[in-house]
Amino acid sequence: MIETARLLLRKFTLDDAPGFYALSADPAVVRYTGQAPFASLAEATEALKSKPLRDYRERGFGRLACIEKTTGHLVGFCGLKFVPEIKEVDIGYRFLPAYWGRGLATESAQAVMLYGRGEMGLQRIVGLVQPENSGSVRVLKKVGMQFERQVDLTPEETGLHLYAN
Repeated sequence: MIETARLLLRKFTLDDAPGFYALSADPAVVRYTGQAPFASLAEATEALKSKPLRDYRERGFGRLACIEKTTGHLVGFCGLKFVPEIKEVDIGYRFLPAYWGRGLATESAQAVMLYGRGEMGLQRIVGLVQPENSGSVRVLKKVGMQFERQVDLTPEETGLHLYAN
């Protein structure tokens, strides 16, 4: 578990499916992710199983649930993920719109970067972002990353900007 001033970051569990669904069913939240909003709670549950829960088993790390300390509610996620297409560890974050503009992405990303470098011993962490996603670009810059190059992960995910520390 990683703790910040306002958040607890912990591994997802299947009990988080409703919150994970609320987060990724919102078209505004997934606008720059290359994925469609979840259509059902069942789809969110399957995505939890096939993404973060699988990553924990296979890699020992993955995206983490961001829990607001004052309410105990899941308000987003932030964490590291291995991206096989580029053989890099990516930092990613996503928050409910009601929590945008409060600095939570930066707060959680800074904590995850420290954890990745310190506890995990990672020399390099990257951030992949659609260039139009100015909010996410600002967060990457605030945590010390700079634009390095453009990458295409899949035929559907092209023109991503890769930032690195």
